[in-house]
Amino acid sequence: MGELKLIRTDSDNADFRQLVVLLDKELSIRDGDEHSFYAQFNKLDLIKHAVLVYSNSVAVGCGAIKQYDETAIEIKRMYVREEFRGQGVAVRILKELETWAAELGFEFALLETGYNQPEAVRLYQKTGYLAIENYGQYENVENSICMKKQLVL
Repeated sequence: MGELKLIRTDSDNADFRQLVVLLDKELSIRDGDEHSFYAQFNKLDLIKHAVLVYSNSVAVGCGAIKQYDETAIEIKRMYVREEFRGQGVAVRILKELETWAAELGFEFALLETGYNQPEAVRLYQKTGYLAIENYGQYENVENSICMKKQLVL
């Protein structure tokens, strides 16, 4: 892996959109019949804050934040290409998203992941996210795991 370069962008970025297509393909396999339920909450038009990671000018990972309420953002669309996993890319993306959210004045980060994504659950646990009651549209969804972290600038 070459030197990593992080950039801040939005959902209009073509590299971001390409990575999201790969993410959705993977999630449709992992989530099976439940994928269409989750897909409705992952529209890109509301995403104004996205982070991309490049290695040798190839986009290898992404993540985004979107406002949830006055004090919290929601982490969305986290993805790292398979061949770049396990090398700290997702941690770098997550830290950049948290920093950006704190700069924007938010106090908390929320996220939803699922039992079908054990790697994601481990990532969030090791970076300080704590399990909370399922929120919003995930309230009665058995496969969902919701988490929260206090942001620090």
